[in-house]
Amino acid sequence: MPQNSARTAGRHFLQIPGPTPVPDRILRAMDMPVIDHRGPDFGRLGRRVLDGIKTIFKTAGPVVIYPSSGTGAWEAALVNTLSPGDRVLMVETGHFATLWKSMAVKLGLQPEFIATDWRAGADPGAIEARLREDKGRDIKAVCVVHNETSTGCVTLVGEVRRAIDRASHPALLMADTISSLGSIDYRHDEWGVDVTVGGSQKGLMLPPGLSFNAVGDKAMNASRSAKLPKSFWGWDEMIASNKTGFFPYTPATNMLYALAEAIDMLHEEGLDNVFARHDRHAEATRRAVRAWGLEILCREPKHYSSSLTAVTMPPGHDADALRKTALAHFDISLGTGLSKLAGKVFRIGHLGDTNDLTILGALAGVEMGLKLAGVPHKSGGVQAAMDYLTAQAAGPARKAAE
Repeated sequence: MPQNSARTAGRHFLQIPGPTPVPDRILRAMDMPVIDHRGPDFGRLGRRVLDGIKTIFKTAGPVVIYPSSGTGAWEAALVNTLSPGDRVLMVETGHFATLWKSMAVKLGLQPEFIATDWRAGADPGAIEARLREDKGRDIKAVCVVHNETSTGCVTLVGEVRRAIDRASHPALLMADTISSLGSIDYRHDEWGVDVTVGGSQKGLMLPPGLSFNAVGDKAMNASRSAKLPKSFWGWDEMIASNKTGFFPYTPATNMLYALAEAIDMLHEEGLDNVFARHDRHAEATRRAVRAWGLEILCREPKHYSSSLTAVTMPPGHDADALRKTALAHFDISLGTGLSKLAGKVFRIGHLGDTNDLTILGALAGVEMGLKLAGVPHKSGGVQAAMDYLTAQAAGPARKAAE
């Protein structure tokens, strides 16, 4: 141990919008001997997670599990359904939508980007208008990010589906739920999504390392004629092996133990309760931000994220300087601004295995950090959040007493 190192007491406040803190129960589930991935015990584990993850995506169809980050699942969604030169309609809702577009270019696709100011989710009307113009039906897919992690803005995926249908367009609908799955209500089948992309390290409360493709019938049909090269990412061999609980290559066995535990935990709490908890913590955070006199980056309330809140810094003040101060003095990590938002915003994650006291502690760290960093603000943000959460708790308490 270096002589100048000092222990920091207590748990670190990891308030970035992913990876999120991993609950002890999931850590214990991972702490298992590695088993034979061709044996009967693994087959039972495989079926458990492959069936269980469908309930989180709310789909009856297959969900393919990859040992990768969400970036791999982006690639899998594209290469399994499209061919070189295909046109893809995307929306520039933020940093991660931009990265997905850049990947499409590298894969030999022709993405068309609907520009935005990064302060709202995708506009279904703009998507519908562009699809109506596509008389030759050259656009083969519409790709949107459900929850844009860089901005804290949600795209209303069900409305995008209705926009595609109103245009009577055959394009596939693909949605990225990497920072919303298990945190914000999402309905793959009901909303008519053809491919949904997910990741393990956010609302699912796992370490980074797993990603997902939920696959609808239309996407499966498209995969039979798709010409983009693929091997590792191919759905066909995966889904064939998955029918008996196995994988065509060595899977991330201990991460699958963790996934099984995470699925159990989400259902024990109840998915509707999970979503309501995230909604509550998001509103408490927004009330704190308003009380500080700061601006929420997301401009449209209907697009507010329940996974994170991006906060705009006052002119002349650097978000990264604030983040550095808060980390040094209060052991709290806040999300940085990405690409064109670098230095201009900080992001407060309120997703995963959080509770009211966790959120209040995080907001206290932010408020103290604002003061130490010399950022102009009003006091009382934590109090505003506390008042809201107390009122929310009082409602159920009154009902229980009646």
